[in-house]
Amino acid sequence: MTVPRLSRCECAPKPRPVVARPAPARVLRLPDPLPLDGGGTLARVDVAYETYGELDGSASNAVLILHALTGDQHVASPHPLTGRPGWWERMVGPGRPVDPARHFVICANVLGGCSGTTGPACAHPDDGAPYAMRFPVITLRDMVRAQGALLDTLGIAKLRAVVGGSMGGMQALQWAAVYPERVAAAVAIATAARHSAQNIAFHEVGRQAIMADPRWRGGDYGGEPPAAGLAVARMAAHITYLSEAGLTEKFGRRLQDRDALRFGFDADFQVESYLRHQGLSFVERFDANSYLYITRAMDYFDLGQEHGGRLADAFRGAGAAGVRFCVVSFDSDWLYPTAESRAVVRALHAAGAPASFVELRSPFGHDAFLLENAELRAVVDGFLRAGER
Repeated sequence: MTVPRLSRCECAPKPRPVVARPAPARVLRLPDPLPLDGGGTLARVDVAYETYGELDGSASNAVLILHALTGDQHVASPHPLTGRPGWWERMVGPGRPVDPARHFVICANVLGGCSGTTGPACAHPDDGAPYAMRFPVITLRDMVRAQGALLDTLGIAKLRAVVGGSMGGMQALQWAAVYPERVAAAVAIATAARHSAQNIAFHEVGRQAIMADPRWRGGDYGGEPPAAGLAVARMAAHITYLSEAGLTEKFGRRLQDRDALRFGFDADFQVESYLRHQGLSFVERFDANSYLYITRAMDYFDLGQEHGGRLADAFRGAGAAGVRFCVVSFDSDWLYPTAESRAVVRALHAAGAPASFVELRSPFGHDAFLLENAELRAVVDGFLRAGER
């Protein structure tokens, strides 16, 4: 395989010198402007991505991994800012369901992101200043459209599978709905075919926290980001990724580094300290404006909307093309509960698409798809291997 010449990323975060650096990230500039659902186009789009394994001679073994809201392209390699392992090494890697020994694995930072793909922190081509709030409002279909253009440039006409959880699962469903002829199989984990009113409400709390931070400055915060607002947004969102049982088991009402209540507003409880840590660590690796744009894209997601609310009609092309689906939910996930997955499966069956479904038990809520889970690995591994026979 000949990889196209790499362009310089104009908005990627600079690695800290104390962190061991992975191999340089690949950033590809799309050859054509990208049309957007909201109207108009983005004239210049860079897509940051990583690959693992080798593309076979027939270019038929490519698997696209799709990341969630706060994810990135570093699915199976250390993050350049934090040094932490890849976010889905439990699923992607040697001996894992998505195995570079069998698959050519691709993971790209989404459009609007802040890890090298064009987003609000990138330079506007007209004046070189960051787009900030001049960046157009985007959709998940715009993200998928950019991924499709990346694959075109890489010479990949059809994917063996698209695989993702949460927002990544939404993108997997979007891929199958928009490009059914380019997808042999789709794995959608802990996800839904539309964002509910509750989901939108939690996102709005996070966005308002960011925009209420005096340092946000209408999005033009330069080198002084609205860290306090972004941290609160992350704290609120992180609660939705957990479950009451998981929080109780992990923290209960245990105190943080003290024997008695201090009768103040410091972090008396371990759960408070945990959430504050999550918020503070998040601002070191994520851009506040990207958070606004990506959460908005998720809120706009509704696969059945343009089909008169008939979700099955969104999958008619996938059914005709014989796209195989694997849908997985977790019993403690209240952000995207099992009922949402069942609705997707019913629509797929109505559209004539072969679909398997399983609800897995886990005490860890929505985040279960990111954590060690032997059953999840077995389900995905079996599904992918069945398509390779």
